[in-house]
Amino acid sequence: MPAKIQKTDAEWKALLAEKGAEPVAFEVTRRAGTERAFTGKYESVWADGSYHCICCGAKLFESTTKFDAGCGWPSFSQAATPDAIEEHVDRKYGMVRTETVCASCGAHLGHVFPDGPTETGLRYCMNSAALNFVPE
Repeated sequence: MPAKIQKTDAEWKALLAEKGAEPVAFEVTRRAGTERAFTGKYESVWADGSYHCICCGAKLFESTTKFDAGCGWPSFSQAATPDAIEEHVDRKYGMVRTETVCASCGAHLGHVFPDGPTETGLRYCMNSAALNFVPE
């Protein structure tokens, strides 16, 4: 796999501003923050298309795998490709969770949980601020 895209904080901030990303996008993607539940712009979007990393543009999810988990964040049953996302153990806040990051640039996306209602059994719970929706 090629090396991850590397930029300074200032470069990431400038790139996100240039893209018109949400104000919280830098904190979410580069500092592993999170947006408040039910506040993200893609939580209730059901149009056909694909979801890409707001930082580097890599395709992460297809709209056909999106479902309403009722958790307040966009949820998907699987990544667009097996190598689109990397997973890491996250032990913050007294919990053990599986963090998801963009395999191309390392942007924090959210977490994946083993409680999804589809055949994969997975719920990729993503921050809207880490995503860019591209309509079909």
